[in-house]
Amino acid sequence: MDIEQHMATARSIEASLRKCTSADYEMTIEGAMLAGTHWLNALLHKLGTTSRQADVFHTYLLTVNEFRRLSVAAERPLQALAAIEDARPPFVRGNHPGGEAAAERALELLSLIRATAQCAVQAFANESGAARKA
Repeated sequence: MDIEQHMATARSIEASLRKCTSADYEMTIEGAMLAGTHWLNALLHKLGTTSRQADVFHTYLLTVNEFRRLSVAAERPLQALAAIEDARPPFVRGNHPGGEAAAERALELLSLIRATAQCAVQAFANESGAARKA
């Protein structure tokens, strides 16, 4: 998937997330993970860290070396996605108390991933625009 497709998919998922209530915390956590994965892939593709044929699906499926390599380029967003994924076993698959708070935290982490990706995309757009003018 290319950068624009990742961004469009992430935005679509986030639009659906806005319909969720606090009682929908399982869906909020799942949606935050899905949207965060798309934002992270857009970021990694924009940075040239991964190709569009090499999307990250889940951080826990990465090898240790691949996780470390990607962390060099995007440590905070990668850690944020991992934290959202870590909320799934107790609050989505399990029945632990505090699901609403976990969903709020997932949305905060999603915001960090999104902001980082959008900043990188904008920075590259500004650089290429300046290079064309020069």
